[in-house]
Amino acid sequence: MIGRSGNPTLNDDTFENSQGYPSGAPVMTIDGTVNKAFITLVLLLAGAFVSWSRFFDGYAVGGYAIAGAIGGFVLALIISFKRTTAPYLVPIYAVLEGVFLGALSASYEYVYNGITLQAALLTMCVFVALLLAYKSRLIRATENFKLGVFSATMGIMLVYLLSFVLGLFGIEVPYLHDNSVIGIIISLVIVVVAALNLVLDFDFIEAGAQGGAPKYMEWYGAFGLMVTLVWLYVEMLRLLAKLRSRD
Repeated sequence: MIGRSGNPTLNDDTFENSQGYPSGAPVMTIDGTVNKAFITLVLLLAGAFVSWSRFFDGYAVGGYAIAGAIGGFVLALIISFKRTTAPYLVPIYAVLEGVFLGALSASYEYVYNGITLQAALLTMCVFVALLLAYKSRLIRATENFKLGVFSATMGIMLVYLLSFVLGLFGIEVPYLHDNSVIGIIISLVIVVVAALNLVLDFDFIEAGAQGGAPKYMEWYGAFGLMVTLVWLYVEMLRLLAKLRSRD
């Protein structure tokens, strides 16, 4: 489990496969990864604006959400298994993910006015707080910490997968989607786990930069970080929606 990130896109051999990279060739840097992450964020917001504006212009955006979700999922698989494609596919992935998030956010905003801004601000605050805690070493990504977050993340993914499969047969997993006290606590736990994945992502990207990973890994590192941020934002939306539905 050494070096493992809880983020499914950043696993044990993400940087190990980069060994043997030609000496003197451009290498991954933290600044470079930050720049790539900023670019992917801008592209994501651009995609989100398209489906968001279409929704509030009175158009159906269900097709946008499905296309963005399926297209993003396919590209995520390709990027994860073929990391050299990251510089070319991550920007496209960011746009598709943005289209999906824009449609999803608009549907929540229609029911709960102001919820998307609240979720975005909370996500940003959590990101900044954990980044500062990581840089100041208040939080350390020890191997036990990594193992715990990874296990929790995989457990959540399995529960979501089970929920999806059972949903096809009209069976709903208790508490996962309702606004009961237990349901809210479950959502809060998921938000915490998603947030802790950011610490592992910071650590993993730093390790790649220190290890002299290839330059294209900057895009891959930005991709992994964006996956976590998107997950955190969606879980924030779900948690806030549960809380506001109790009013």
